[in-house]
Amino acid sequence: MGDIDYQALEFEYKAHPAQAPDRHGIVVVGAGPVGLSMALDMAAHGHKVVVIDDDNRLSAGSRAICFAKRTLDIWDRLGVGERMVQKGISWNVGRVYFKDKEVWSFDLLPEPGHRRPAFINLQQYYCEGFLYEQAANNPNIELRWKHRASAVQNHDDHVELTVDTPDGSYTLIADWLVACDGARSPIRKMIGQESRGRIFRDRFLIADIKTQADYPHERWFWFDPPFHPNQSVLLHSQPDNVWRVDFQLGWDADPAEETKPEKVIPRIRALLGPDAQFELEWVSVYTFACERMDKFRHGRLLFAGDAAHRVSPFGARGANSGVQDTDNLAWKLDLVLRGFSPASLLDTYASEREQAADENILCSSRSTDFITPKSEISLLFRNTTLRLANHYEFARKLVNSGRLSLPYSYSDSSLNTADDDEFSATLPLGAVAPGSVAPDGPVSVNGKPGWWLSHLRDGFTVAVFCKTAVPSAAALLELASLQDLSVRVNIVLVLHRNLAASAPPGFLAVIDHDAILDRRYDVRDGACYLLRPDQHIAARWRHVNTPQILAALQRATCTLQAVTQ
Repeated sequence: MGDIDYQALEFEYKAHPAQAPDRHGIVVVGAGPVGLSMALDMAAHGHKVVVIDDDNRLSAGSRAICFAKRTLDIWDRLGVGERMVQKGISWNVGRVYFKDKEVWSFDLLPEPGHRRPAFINLQQYYCEGFLYEQAANNPNIELRWKHRASAVQNHDDHVELTVDTPDGSYTLIADWLVACDGARSPIRKMIGQESRGRIFRDRFLIADIKTQADYPHERWFWFDPPFHPNQSVLLHSQPDNVWRVDFQLGWDADPAEETKPEKVIPRIRALLGPDAQFELEWVSVYTFACERMDKFRHGRLLFAGDAAHRVSPFGARGANSGVQDTDNLAWKLDLVLRGFSPASLLDTYASEREQAADENILCSSRSTDFITPKSEISLLFRNTTLRLANHYEFARKLVNSGRLSLPYSYSDSSLNTADDDEFSATLPLGAVAPGSVAPDGPVSVNGKPGWWLSHLRDGFTVAVFCKTAVPSAAALLELASLQDLSVRVNIVLVLHRNLAASAPPGFLAVIDHDAILDRRYDVRDGACYLLRPDQHIAARWRHVNTPQILAALQRATCTLQAVTQ
C-alpha cells in the first residue's frame, strides 16, 4: 500500500440505471475526508450508505495536512487511525520566531500516557486514500464516482436528488442527505443558503517541496524574518521528505504570477539557503475566510465540514472540525434511523456544531488579525508582544500564530445533565465536566494493555471508578439492568490496580494501573460517568444512581424510549 501514488489514482465510473428512482436511507455528497468519515461511521452503526462524488480522483496537492489528536481518536474508532499515524509525521512542539530570533516554544502534549500525538502532518491525498480504501472494503458503503448532484428537493420525509453522470441523469431519493461537498457546496447553493462571515484581505502562497532537509519534526512560524521581510512564514514537515512552506504575500499579490516557478524558487532559496537542493511538488495561493451557514440542518438535509463552515488554515481547524462534525452527527442519525429518538435529536447536532464553528471562527479570526495586522497600531501591538515574549510569560500567552485545534466542549448542550449538589460541592468543575470530550489514558483488560477510549464505542457508556472497592451486588444488579434498555448502554468498571483480582464477572473491567484516568477525571471512589457514543461526557455523579442514569439517558437521546425496558 505504501507505494501507491494516491494522486494518480482514478476510480472506476459505473453507470446507474435511470429508469426508476433509487431510494436509500443515507446519501452522502462528497468523498473527501469529511464525507468518507461520515460514511464509515454510519456503516459502523450498521447502516447502508451511498456516497456520490462529481470527480473520480483524490485531492491534488497536500491541502489539509495537520490532523489533531481528537481526529485521530475518531479515526481509531473507524479503523484507520493507526495507519494515519504510521504514515504521518508526529509532532508536539512548535517554535515562534520574530525576525532572526526564537521568542517562544511550546509543547502541546507535555505529559505521558497518551495514545496519539498532539498532531500528525499527512498530505490530504494520503488521508483520503486511506479512508477510501477502508470504505471500499466495507459492504455497507457504495461509492459512486463521477455522479454529480445537480438539483435537490427537500421534502418532509425524504430528499430528492437529481444526479448527472456521463450516461445521463437519474433520481436518487434519500431518507437523510448529508452534504459534505466543500466550501463552494453546490447543495448549499441549490437550497438558496449562503455562508456568511469575513474574507480577509491577504494572500498566502503554499509551496510543497521535496528535499533532504534535516529540520526536526516541529512547527516553525516566523514573523518578519530576514528572508521574507515584513511578512510571515510557516514551515511544516510531511511524509516522503516533503516540506510545506506558507509565505504571506499581501493582498495585492497576483496569484497567477506568484505560482510561477521563477517567483516561487527564489523564495524557497531565501529560506533554505542558496545551495539547497529541492523539487517543487505543488504550489497554490489561498485567501483567508472565516464564515459559516446560519443553520446546519435544513429538514432532512444536514451540512458538515467546509460545506457548513470554513476558517483560515492557521490553527488546523478546518478538516479537524469537519471530522468532529461527523462524530457528533453519526450516533444521533443512527438513533433517529432506528426509531429510538425523534428527529429533533438532529437539531442538537446543528446547535452543538454551530457553537463549535463559532469558536473556531473566533479563534481563527483572532489568529489572522495577529498574523496579518491591518493598521499601524495593530502592527505595533504585535511586534511589541513578540519582543516581550522572549522574556515574559504573560506576553507569550498573547502571541497568536494560530491557536491550534482542540475538541469543542458542549458545555451548554441541552443533552447534558447538570451536576447534582453533591458533585458540585465535592469536585470543582474542570476539563471533564458534562460536554467535555473524555480524556484517554492507558488501561489493561485481562492483562492486555490498551487504551481507555478504545472501550468507549458502539453506544453509551456508564463508567464507574472504583478505587478501594467494587460496587455491591445490589448496585451491580441495577447496573446490569441498564444493558436491557432499548438504547445500547455499556457498563465499564474502572478499577485501581489493587482491585484487579476483584473484578466481578459479567462486566467489562479495565485496570487503571498508573492511576492516570484517576487524575484526569479527578474522581473519588465510586464516581459514575455517563459518556455519549461520541465520547463526550453527558453526566456525572458522586455515586451510582440508576434512576438518575435513566433520566440522563432520556435527556441525552431526546426520548422517553431510552428508559423503556
